[in-house]
Amino acid sequence: MEWYAAARQWSRDARGRLFSAPATPFDRSGTARPEFALDYFRALVSHGADGLAIAAHTGRGPYLSAPVRADLVRMARQAGASVVVGVKNGDEARSAADAGAGAALVFPVPGDTDSALRHIDQLWEVGRLPLIAFDLYTAPYSDATFAAVVEHPAVAAVKLARLSDAVACQDRIALVRDCGKLAITGEDRMFGASLTWGAEAALVGIAAAAVSLTRSVLDTFAGRDMSAFLEATRKLDEFAAATFREPFDGYVQRMTWVAGAEGLLPRHLLTDPYAPVLPDDERDRVLEVHSRLTIGQLPTRAS
Repeated sequence: MEWYAAARQWSRDARGRLFSAPATPFDRSGTARPEFALDYFRALVSHGADGLAIAAHTGRGPYLSAPVRADLVRMARQAGASVVVGVKNGDEARSAADAGAGAALVFPVPGDTDSALRHIDQLWEVGRLPLIAFDLYTAPYSDATFAAVVEHPAVAAVKLARLSDAVACQDRIALVRDCGKLAITGEDRMFGASLTWGAEAALVGIAAAAVSLTRSVLDTFAGRDMSAFLEATRKLDEFAAATFREPFDGYVQRMTWVAGAEGLLPRHLLTDPYAPVLPDDERDRVLEVHSRLTIGQLPTRAS
């Protein structure tokens, strides 16, 4: 299969890596405050993230202005992370490349196979960044389009985020691997299972805070310690059940609360202006689960 050299190299380098998709700091007025992101990003890296996925869904990428996106990418680079940037058009791909991103996560666009491939062509031509296709549960590719996208020479990897469709996730991981590309799990609610199905890296919003919970699942699986893997998966699944639940788009606010509880973000920057309405007791319930699962667990950078 033909690959562009940059895509092939990125795919090799990203195997085994955990990309945290951090929240974007917003103040109480709903204004993005990227100047406060650097310490947060550094903490995520020190706690176990190998890379940062900036302006992904968790970071409310589709709502961010170009200057804010560029500031966040520069700060992620200063944090010492490998940087992926969520993009939906050519201007964003060009800006991501100019700011120093290593790869672009492609938000899906509606349309048939030809339009999907034209979109990928455009992103590659203007940015020349390795591309990560995004099979998202709210806008999944058809079978024919998915197969064509995986084979595109600019596509280094595919992020699977099918939420509750285990069959689709398992089948599409197999197809990605058959094509020699990198399967990246974005499956916050079936994270451990997706590793057993063949995912070889992770890019997840559940690592926007409490990174050690996600890191432990990756590390124990890689170390073939199945007893430890099952226990780490049990903990992460319980955390995911508290944070990735109806209404599902509320997970960004929930993870932001956790980031605040861990001291990763200051109290005045724990607002998700795009969050759905959540129950009054939601914050307390999420933080109780987080506290119980992480008590006595010191976050450290994985070796």
